[in-house]
Amino acid sequence: MRWLTLFLLPLVFSPAHAQGRADCNALESRILGQTVHYCVMLPPNYDTATRGSSPRRYPVLYFLHGLGDNEQSFLKSGGWQLIEDLRQQGQITDFLIVAPEGRSSFYINSADGRVRYSDFFTREFIPYIEARYSIRRERAARAISGVSMGGYGALRFAFAHPELFSSVSAQSAALITELPGETTATMHSGTTLGGMLGAVFGNPIDVAHWNENSPFVLAKQNRVRVAGLSIYFNCGREDEFGFEKGAAQLHRQLQAEGIQHEFHLYPGNHGAAYFLAHLGETLKFHSRGFAAVK
Repeated sequence: MRWLTLFLLPLVFSPAHAQGRADCNALESRILGQTVHYCVMLPPNYDTATRGSSPRRYPVLYFLHGLGDNEQSFLKSGGWQLIEDLRQQGQITDFLIVAPEGRSSFYINSADGRVRYSDFFTREFIPYIEARYSIRRERAARAISGVSMGGYGALRFAFAHPELFSSVSAQSAALITELPGETTATMHSGTTLGGMLGAVFGNPIDVAHWNENSPFVLAKQNRVRVAGLSIYFNCGREDEFGFEKGAAQLHRQLQAEGIQHEFHLYPGNHGAAYFLAHLGETLKFHSRGFAAVK
């Protein structure tokens, strides 16, 4: 199944400009009981700016990868070159991008309780990262984004915990509009998607668990606090998995509830070219929010 098979591009930097760097490492998670890898993309001059008696602290964007990818996907997709170009052109401000390894968790606690990824991310990973790196820890300086499975995760985290994030973006988010019963039929069809859903949401699907983690349900339940988020999402009109239907449904729901947001349906499918074509928009969206942080 091709969720977002990212192609490798050479990372070519101009020596005339200061360059950022990536710090890829791992932590031993107490909650998950396993090693979790991650990459942090640091802006130019991070090392010098964070030394001394008055170190600079930066905003942070958490980036969640898609199914079948890993914490290095952003680096290996051409995303790193794009952010370097946007910085050199003065189109985005300096902030950290943190990409954790999500495997096939959908970034939630599994229905059987064996994989508590949501607990890990909010209770262990964010505190770990924000203690290890020079990061501003107020809500206004913290944002979340993702693509495909990661887009689902980003929307779910933001709508479930609007107190943690000031902005959220998603590209080609895995927003499934079918009823859980219909999705159970999909699970038994033998598709990769079906197998992944079963491992996370139960087989047959645990309807209560499904709804507890649904971005649609969470946006409605928490609509007063969700209204305080800056929200951006897009999807390709020719998405192979039909996620454009879920994106359009979320758009209509937010409109009906009077929640401001930015939404786009663009030509394109569920592939790397689409992701890269619109990644700059998401980065500039978050940069504008960070620039307003005093």
